[in-house]
Amino acid sequence: MRSEMNFMTNGDQIGVAVCVLPANHGRKIVGRVVLDYESRCLRRKRLSTEGGAAFMVDLPQTISLDPGAAFGLSDGTAIEVTEAHEPVLRIEGDLPRLAWHIGNRHCPCEIAPNHLVIRADPVLEDMLGKLGATITKGFSPFRPEGGAYGHGRTFGHSH
Repeated sequence: MRSEMNFMTNGDQIGVAVCVLPANHGRKIVGRVVLDYESRCLRRKRLSTEGGAAFMVDLPQTISLDPGAAFGLSDGTAIEVTEAHEPVLRIEGDLPRLAWHIGNRHCPCEIAPNHLVIRADPVLEDMLGKLGATITKGFSPFRPEGGAYGHGRTFGHSH
């Protein structure tokens, strides 16, 4: 049973997020939340906007938020979702070989024509360096390749 809980922070009160909207959804934006890769996968969670207003996300199922998505609130407004910049490693070199080693460790990986991107990890950085990769540390949104069984993350065969 879904409850219409409201949370207050700094005097601001925002409704419950009950759906995820695509980019250019047309609803009035009443706030913005910045989420890293891990935080963009959720079903039910309390979040706060950049302005400090708290709201509850209460979705029917776990979802991985795509770039440009927004939370649709029960009152018809929306909270914009922005991807946080986080520590990443840009990897160049023998990409098929390097991608195999990254995938063999079940590490999410962003794939581009001339490089790969993973979240910063000193163990993987060391391994890839020993395999001859050129590694550049950076700070950007992390958008890894989706799973083979659907968009976004790999949740398993039944999702």
